[in-house]
Amino acid sequence: MQATMEIAGGRAVGPLAALARREAAGLAAAVVLLALVLAFAGPGAGPWQTGQDAYCYWLPILTDPYARSDWTSPIAYVYSPAFLQAMAPLTALPWRVFLAAWTTLLLLAIRFLSGPRLCAAAIVFAGLEVGGGNIHLLLAGAIVVGFRWPAAWALVLLTKVTPGVGLLWFAVRREWRSLGIALGATAAIVAVSLAIAPSAWAQWVGVLASSADKTTGTWSAVEIPLILRLPVAVAIVTWGARTDRRWTVPIAAMVALPALWFGGLSMLLAVIPLRGSDTHRDVAATVDEQGPDRSVRSVVPAPVQTA
Repeated sequence: MQATMEIAGGRAVGPLAALARREAAGLAAAVVLLALVLAFAGPGAGPWQTGQDAYCYWLPILTDPYARSDWTSPIAYVYSPAFLQAMAPLTALPWRVFLAAWTTLLLLAIRFLSGPRLCAAAIVFAGLEVGGGNIHLLLAGAIVVGFRWPAAWALVLLTKVTPGVGLLWFAVRREWRSLGIALGATAAIVAVSLAIAPSAWAQWVGVLASSADKTTGTWSAVEIPLILRLPVAVAIVTWGARTDRRWTVPIAAMVALPALWFGGLSMLLAVIPLRGSDTHRDVAATVDEQGPDRSVRSVVPAPVQTA
């Protein structure tokens, strides 16, 4: 009988039992973090308040979305009107109910990106991001999904905007259909949203223009201007596209964030599923070139022999 075994507490544990334990650890970490977020939720919860970014999404109203739009201020909404319109069913909820739902969504994004084995560690890694309630984890998820369904890139383009540099992946590889779907889906959403709230879109253009040359002026971000980071992001995604490394795309998108918040480092979790997809393609390419017997023996370790 062949099986992969894991040692825990001095005795062998089957793969299903080990996986169940890690799932339980991830669930426990998620519950604890959700409880902490709700316990210290702002506004008015002191210096350790949580949910500050989430509050920026819950507070604006559709009739005047940019009443607070100075993105260096603690409370500001600077994303497109389309995002706020899409969020309307959630923002109609009471604040703490909204925060619970939003935090749960971020935790689910972590589970999607990390898988069951790394979920608990990933929650610890992204704890600052979940505590603040920003959308970096959702952007990371959209980038991963966007390789199969490019329309997901609309979330990136209609919120943070500049991480859309990752679309260069399709351009460099001449995957015009995927690029067209990403841009076309975004344009369709813009068209519908513009018809609903044309004046809000005019305001958003002004918000973007006024924010272009601002720095964060806060301890919670890396003080490197976008104008210096953007060429680096372009180089990263171009190299990745030419060498078939999908995991470079979320890294480039993170580098190209309008402000490189420390919470934005959580986008690196997207490397986990994308690095795995690169490995699978490498194995497939080896099979095609060398034949199944030689390639499989060379890349897949032999299973542990058990009684």
